[in-house]
Parts: sequence; C-alpha cells; structure tokens
Amino acid sequence: MGQRAGAPGSSAKKSGPTPEARRISAKARPSDQIFKFLSTGSAVLIMVILAGVAIFLIVKALPAITADWSKGALAGGTTANHADFWTYTLPLIWGTVWSALIGLVMGGPVAIGIALFISHYAPRRVAGVLAYLVDLLAAVPSIIFGLWGIFTIRKFLLPFQTWLNHHIGWFPLFGGTPSSTGSTMFAASVVLAVMILPIITSITREIFLQTPRLHEEAALALGATKWETVRLAVFPYARSGMLSAILLGLGRALGETMAIAMIMSPALIFSLRLFTDNQNSQTIAANIALNFPESNSLQRDALIGTGLMLFVISLIVNFAARFIIGRTGRTGGGRKAKKLPPVNATSILALDDSAGPLEALHPHASSAHPEGLPPTPTEGPRE
Repeated sequence: MGQRAGAPGSSAKKSGPTPEARRISAKARPSDQIFKFLSTGSAVLIMVILAGVAIFLIVKALPAITADWSKGALAGGTTANHADFWTYTLPLIWGTVWSALIGLVMGGPVAIGIALFISHYAPRRVAGVLAYLVDLLAAVPSIIFGLWGIFTIRKFLLPFQTWLNHHIGWFPLFGGTPSSTGSTMFAASVVLAVMILPIITSITREIFLQTPRLHEEAALALGATKWETVRLAVFPYARSGMLSAILLGLGRALGETMAIAMIMSPALIFSLRLFTDNQNSQTIAANIALNFPESNSLQRDALIGTGLMLFVISLIVNFAARFIIGRTGRTGGGRKAKKLPPVNATSILALDDSAGPLEALHPHASSAHPEGLPPTPTEGPRE
C-alpha cells in the first residue's frame, strides 16, 4: 500500500529545508574587519621590511662590488691586499659558517639534553627552577658573554688546548702553534655554544612536553624503559621541532658579533685550526664591528656588501630549514611512505556487480556452498 499523504515521513521530506537554506551566514562585524586589516597589514609589512633591507644592502654594496680594488680608496686601509670583493668576502663567509657550526656541534646536544631532563627526568620543582634559569640566560647581553669569555673561558680552556695540541697535533683541527693567550676559535665557539643554549633548550622543551601522553603510556605498558620510551615515543614526535630549534640556534650563531670580536684574534684567511693565535678565520659580523669606524666611504660600502652576504646566508639557512621541516612533518621523520600494492580494477567491478564479495572473489561459488569454496568430500567412518 502506498504511503498516506499526511504521513509524518512524507511531510518531512517535502517540507524539510534544503542544505542551502540551513546555512547560517554571520553578519560581518567591525571588529572582524579591523582584525582582518591588522593581520593582513602585518603580513604585508614583514614582506615590505624584508624587501627594503635587501634593496638597501644591494644598492649600498654595488659600488664596492663593481669597483677596482687594485687602486683608489680600496687599495689601502682595512681593505688592503685584496684583488676584488670576492677575495675579501669569501674568507669572512668561511669564518662565519665555521664558527657557527663548531658552536652548534658543541651546544646543540647539550641543549637537547637539558630540555629532556627538564621535561621528563627532573622533579617538578627542580624542573621549574631550571627552566626559569635557562630562559633567564637568554636575557644576558652579548657584551657580558664577551667579557666572560675574555676573563674566564680563555684561561680555563688554555691547558686543555695545549694538551690536545701536544698529543693530537697531527690532526688538522688541533695543529699549529698553540696560543699563549687563549684567543682562539675554540674559545669563541664555546661562548657561542653557551649563547645558543637558551633558544634551543626552550623550544625543544616545549616540543617534548607536547608529546601525546597516551604514546608514552603505551610504550611503558609494553615494558619499555624510560629511555626507550623517550627514544620510541618522544623523539619521533619532536623530530621536526628539534630540527627547527637547532636551525634557529644556528641563525643566532651566524649573526653573533661582540663575543667573537672580543675573544678571538682573527685573520682574513681560510683556516680549520682551533687552537692558534692570528690564524683564526674572521666572521662577517665581527669584521664589520671592528673595521667600520676606521673605514672610508667606499670601504664601508664593502663592509655593507659583506653584510649582504650574511643576509643571503641567513635566508638560505631559513629556506633550507623550512624545506627539511616540511619533508620531516609530511613523511614522519623524512622516511619514505610505503606504497600500497596496485588495486585490480576488475575485482572492484566484480565486487560492485556481484551479489556479495565472496561471489566476486570466488566466481565458481555455488549456492549449495555459500562460502564460495568447493565442498569437501565427507569423510567415511574411521576404522
């Protein structure tokens, strides 16, 4: 029998509102428009500032880049004995990257260890105090770190440097005439390692604390130890966060100025040695700080040109960081995702057209045996 016209089901179907009618459009408020304008303007302002800095550096550096360094204002003073802009800048680029990498190698693992201790091993009261002290370390000015490096770190590391130079001097990093004052690349890198500790520790600690609690409890329930839980549950979850923290620390080390300028006795050379005087590669930022007051107009343009190179290095580091973090976040730690086996389209069509999935998988299935397998002969009586 057909359904009556006044039945509840038919009336609901006929008089029910359409999806378009059920949509509720909120009325635009002035506060929403103001917030949209401020957020969009802030994003555009960042791009404008970045483009303005790049244009300023390029315009100011072009006269020194295109000038003849064998005569004129660039032939003497702070830019003497250099054939062109690149022979003057390349040793500075090397010194900047080399000192930052040494500091990162020494400070990165220590910072991650401190963050792991605060987040998973230390008692709550100790963790709170230690986290506060680490954050407070970020507020110390660079000039204070430089003074600390001059009066404490140089003297403290001098016996250790002498011992390594005497026993492992054949290794390129520890060779050469050992320093008698301690104004070495090694001492400057140690100070850099301490300076990047707060930023790496703070970011990594927050990432560790965001690890899902159920992941850690599942690992512990399966019998994992504390370290195995950290290795299997915490580190995979925090891999991209740790990488971003390390690269931010690298950016801080690349631009450090006063600590390097005060501690190290540099030279415009390519050098791998860590324990020598006047054989340490100078950094871009420290070179600008030391030579800017004594330079003429064209020499200052040359220093601004080296600043342009530092700007480019920082952009490269940030773009590389975003690329690596993006790949790490998408594929779970940079591992390639496993591909599923190809699907047979014929089987899919058979599944759609058949009365059931077993008939499609077993086309010779009989109605007498609904499982789709040929019936097995009955066993006779056992003897």
